[in-house]
Amino acid sequence: MTEQARVVSAERIIAAQPEVIFELIADPSQQPRWDGNDNLAEAAPGQRVHKTGDVFVMRITKDQLRENHVVEFDEGRRIAWLPSPVGETPPGHLWRWELEPRGDGSTIVRHTYDWTALTDEKRMVRARATTADSLRASIDRLAALAETAA
Repeated sequence: MTEQARVVSAERIIAAQPEVIFELIADPSQQPRWDGNDNLAEAAPGQRVHKTGDVFVMRITKDQLRENHVVEFDEGRRIAWLPSPVGETPPGHLWRWELEPRGDGSTIVRHTYDWTALTDEKRMVRARATTADSLRASIDRLAALAETAA
């Protein structure tokens, strides 16, 4: 498989300021509200991400805990994390959100799933099943929340 096929991305314009949208992404307790993969069950409040190196914990729908290691962070503009089972080294797949403000009060939102460094064979089927449509579902749900809040 080519490296290009291991990076999936989707984007759209959301009629809200980047700060409103980013708050929904950077606060893990909000993520199950907009997860288009229906994979996230809950996250304890008080884990709002503030910098690279932060780690937040989610309970996924399989009733397992997952750590998310923040590897990119620019407040209001960019956040990315590497998920892993609790206490384990991340297996190499990355979730990234990028927000680009537009002059009219709206924001271009890009969501990317990058599994170029994924080494865990057990995760390959799920990685291949993550499509631009599934990423778009998360963006669409995020838009519904952000546009209502705006």
